[in-house]
Amino acid sequence: MSRCRLTEVDNGKKCRVIDYESGRGMVNKLTSLGIRLGKEIFIVNGSFMGGPLTVLAGSTRIAIGRNMATKIIVEVDNQ
Repeated sequence: MSRCRLTEVDNGKKCRVIDYESGRGMVNKLTSLGIRLGKEIFIVNGSFMGGPLTVLAGSTRIAIGRNMATKIIVEVDNQ
């Protein structure tokens, strides 16, 4: 398993949230959206030219701004 930023994960891959590089406000916002530590998320489509990243967390589809997505650290299974 490799560790990287959410913006570095390819489309169609699953990953698990392992850390945030941000303050409490952003952590609270992500938690309220369903993106919690340990949560497995699926990359629906990546950010195009700096646009938002769309992920699936459980059955919820969420668009995350690129700036916020770069602060989410995930673990990707390389298989």
